[in-house]
Amino acid sequence: MTGQVGPQDVAETEAPQGCWEAGTRAAAEGKPLLLVAAAALVDADGRVLIARRPEGKPLAGLWEFPGGKVVPGETPEQALVRELHEELGLDTRASCLAPIAFASHAYADFHLLMPLFACRVWQGNPTAQEGQELAWVKPVRLADYPMPPADEPLVALLRDLL
Repeated sequence: MTGQVGPQDVAETEAPQGCWEAGTRAAAEGKPLLLVAAAALVDADGRVLIARRPEGKPLAGLWEFPGGKVVPGETPEQALVRELHEELGLDTRASCLAPIAFASHAYADFHLLMPLFACRVWQGNPTAQEGQELAWVKPVRLADYPMPPADEPLVALLRDLL
């Protein structure tokens, strides 16, 4: 016996806890999968760049890690290089992106899968190209900024990692 407890071992009178209880959330069955790549751009002072979603977009006003949708034929790294250029005017290379985590979240209309890459090397100064507000934030302060549900689990990870 490995010490693992299966569902058949949980007494009917015990209340499920932790990850077992979380498993009862609605599944993403039947929802389209949306692949989005995001970057934790880390500057020389150890701060992370976040962007505020502009009015008129879904989840407007919430802060997120820069990035965007992966289009057919692109890798997540290629999409992120493209998105960082389009959104922030930055040039970087796929070789400068280090995968560190991913988020998987069921929204009402789709299921989001979002690999998160750390990036410490780029050319240019981040400039909001799409009217979004930008902020450089110490990892310990990221939780002070309201974020979309998919981004929230990444905050604690970045705080501990950086």
